[in-house]
Amino acid sequence: MLVTMILISGVSGALGGSIFDSLASRSGTPVRAGSRSGDGTAVRRVDFDTPSTLASAFRGVDVLVFVSAGPAAHDVAVARHGAVVEAAAAAGVRHVVYTSVTGSGDRLPGTSAHRWTEARLAAVPFSTTVLRNGPYAETAAALAAAGTRAAARTGVFTAALGHGPLPLVARRDLADVAARVAAESAADLAAGRRSRHAGATYDLAGVPAIGGDDIAGVLAWVLGRPVRYRAAPAARTAPSPAPGTVSWRMRPRRAGQAVQGRAGRDLIALLPTTPRPALDIVERAVTAVAGARCQDPASHH
Repeated sequence: MLVTMILISGVSGALGGSIFDSLASRSGTPVRAGSRSGDGTAVRRVDFDTPSTLASAFRGVDVLVFVSAGPAAHDVAVARHGAVVEAAAAAGVRHVVYTSVTGSGDRLPGTSAHRWTEARLAAVPFSTTVLRNGPYAETAAALAAAGTRAAARTGVFTAALGHGPLPLVARRDLADVAARVAAESAADLAAGRRSRHAGATYDLAGVPAIGGDDIAGVLAWVLGRPVRYRAAPAARTAPSPAPGTVSWRMRPRRAGQAVQGRAGRDLIALLPTTPRPALDIVERAVTAVAGARCQDPASHH
């Protein structure tokens, strides 16, 4: 059996680092870390803005976990991603796992670069898997934590979460899916087979979808007082979207409709356990700020 190597880009980021940790805990396949700040030894330098770093970074790599670049103008993102695809092809990478954006975010600013990359990956000499990631539950949790003290004073939770449900996903769940796809692809290649995930596009949106009212309910439970949700303009409170996630400017009702279909099934099918509840992540963040004693999460979900 051949020995295959996996490389994860963007390990200095939250998603890339989680994917690396998940893969490193598995045995049998060498895993390498890549980062724009890499020193070329313990961590390979993978700088999307400096294409000359990519040839050596991808040398000997069989499976590349291509964690998409951070927010940027369309032409900048396309240049970055195009350089990665070209370098992977030149280096002889055999399979690429790309972190994209959930299908419910198709009309969002920035999504066009992801769809361009998906189309570019459809015309390459190696096989690919596209992971269309839903928005991080941790981002909503950060908004809830930031609004906890104000909610305690005023009974109002204000955040740019729109007026309907969002398909929030635990970042660790997204990392575990990426790690599984990469590890299984490496095992298949080592055995002389095509990756079982070749050509697949998985929509990894969270179920059930939750919204600002649900998060206000968690705040009310932790704080022991009524809390109502008030939607704010995205520019006021929304953080910059992380790589592979959806901006809070997404149309939430469209998103909520989407996750009831295939999207939720993909996430559930690819995880070894049930998805981590987004509201549990929110609750822990709020509790840490409020100093409240955490009770049974099931009592208010």
